[in-house]
Amino acid sequence: MTAVGVSEPVLAPAGSARLLQGLRRDGRAVSLDDHVSRYGALEPAGDLVDLVARAGLRGRGGAGFPTAAKLAAVRDARGRAVVVANGAEGEPPSGKDKVLLAYVPHLVLDGAVAAARCVGAREALVAVSPTVLRPAEQAVSERRASGHDRGVTLRVVAVPDRFVAGEESALVQFLNGGPALPTFTPPRPFERGVGGAPTLVQNVETLAHLGLIVRFGAEWFRSAGTIDEPGTALVTLSGAVRVPGVYEIPLGRPLRALVGDAGGLSADVQAFLLGGYFGTWVDASAAQTVQLADAGLTRHGAAVGARAVVALTASACGVAETARVARYLAAQSAGQCGPCVHGLAAVADGLEQLVQHGRRPDHGRIRRSLAAIAGRGACSHPDGAVRFVASAYRVFEAEFDRHLHGRPCTARTSSVLPVPSFGAAA
Repeated sequence: MTAVGVSEPVLAPAGSARLLQGLRRDGRAVSLDDHVSRYGALEPAGDLVDLVARAGLRGRGGAGFPTAAKLAAVRDARGRAVVVANGAEGEPPSGKDKVLLAYVPHLVLDGAVAAARCVGAREALVAVSPTVLRPAEQAVSERRASGHDRGVTLRVVAVPDRFVAGEESALVQFLNGGPALPTFTPPRPFERGVGGAPTLVQNVETLAHLGLIVRFGAEWFRSAGTIDEPGTALVTLSGAVRVPGVYEIPLGRPLRALVGDAGGLSADVQAFLLGGYFGTWVDASAAQTVQLADAGLTRHGAAVGARAVVALTASACGVAETARVARYLAAQSAGQCGPCVHGLAAVADGLEQLVQHGRRPDHGRIRRSLAAIAGRGACSHPDGAVRFVASAYRVFEAEFDRHLHGRPCTARTSSVLPVPSFGAAA
């Protein structure tokens, strides 16, 4: 098992590490020379679509769409394709994509080049958070100076650090000169994306796995994980654990084992947030049986999603933490449809008033707003926010009851979940 802090590496016991096995002990990015020395040159992949289909690789950005299907759709579309490596990562509790780009960027760039060659693209755009712009540009410069990627031009673009900016239609619109906001569909990016060309948008972790599959094959990839969800994945673990950071795990690893890899809990915990801010709260006792794969999370109404896991200390108020994130998600709305603009604001208002005043009418308003929003947005943003808040009602029922009846909040700790300063996502 290998863990990486977002600011510097933390070396944990070796085991299933693939993406993170080449980390330098001094915390610097792996150079192109060191990368090639470890993995060898990136050779032509033959039928990459078939190889990836046999490997069973699914997207690591949150949606989990089969990578082979996306490759095939862009490869078979009419016109010269473009590849976009999506490293925007606007999810506040997630740091996995930033870690890849800061420490092992050449794995990502290998995957982008392999994907570009597969779909017939001459250009691959690497969209990154401003915080990792410099190491990404340095890695691309190394490759350009060595003539490493003949036939494919790599270009790095900084993307606004907004929650919705990583949604693929928002990313395409930004790369086309517009705001980084989701757009109504169709067409999808694979049909008409950057510059009107068929566009493959893949998360940077997905591409890093792709670069290794090209080298080591489908069976090697399947030797970790589960039959239905093969491979390893990066998980950002934070909150009340002794060694927070980015961990590489085989899919299906029990949550309790991951916490053990992180040195155990640093305080009593009441719940875990699984999947980031579009994810689901799970009670701490139920989390003892959770396995980190979609198949193991279904019965909890959860999914691995963005693979951000937060251990919420028992000294925090789950209702207040949910209210803070709900306000953040409401402010991050693209502002393009009523259920999101008005519905999420109503939910955030109700939660805040419940936390502050414990007024029964606001409690009913939240319930009505959640029911009115679900399934009616133009993109996934409102549905993700509804899933997050609805799970809080199940897990923090006793605390909701305390606030509803005006009894003192039990919290001794405030502002646990990371919520950056924000404004409207314009």
